[in-house]
Amino acid sequence: MGLLSLSSLKAYYGESQALFDVNLEVNEGEIVALMGRNGTGKSTTVKSIFQMIPTKGELLFSGKNLSKMKSFQISRLGAGLVPEGRRIFGQLSVKENLIAASREGRWNLEEINNLFPKLKERTGQVASSLSGGEQQMLAIARALMTNPRLLILDEATEGLAPIIRQEIWSAIKTLRNDTGLAILIIDKSIKELRQICDRVVILEKGRTVWRGNIDQLSNEVTQEFIGV
Repeated sequence: MGLLSLSSLKAYYGESQALFDVNLEVNEGEIVALMGRNGTGKSTTVKSIFQMIPTKGELLFSGKNLSKMKSFQISRLGAGLVPEGRRIFGQLSVKENLIAASREGRWNLEEINNLFPKLKERTGQVASSLSGGEQQMLAIARALMTNPRLLILDEATEGLAPIIRQEIWSAIKTLRNDTGLAILIIDKSIKELRQICDRVVILEKGRTVWRGNIDQLSNEVTQEFIGV
């Protein structure tokens, strides 16, 4: 059984069903990409994991049933989220953002500063005054400060300048090579994902339509399920 396991997952926004049959697994120390065109249910799957919306089906984290838990309880199990849109605490300083929900473990302020040197330079700065790329680094760092077993990155490089995107990808590579942290990543950058991921899960219309190792992701598959 994987660290995170979703089986026959269904999810709802009020009376509207958004997910119909999502199946996904992330093992310890593994990086899995969740892919698909816009509107296929990727971010809804993330919301489902954290029980932000009503769900049906089996959701397990480290063997524990998530369906009856609150979001904060799921976080305490060891699931760290970098949400789409960052959602940093804009009126707090960089340091205050980092320590707000921190838990003991490998990741502390020193380790964060090593991973993202720019944040060290901004430690006392109000978070809302950071650039978009720096805010994204802060969102990732804040999640790491909870010392998760699984890090979930929802469009972590979306809309960033190319040089900042590369800094983010470099940090993710460091996480893979130096920490063995399990990561579920939603992103469209196939070139970068090929360098870091073990497996890929593709969604279409709220259903898992393809699963396989990253080296099995052919041009035909990407054209059918990911291409415009």
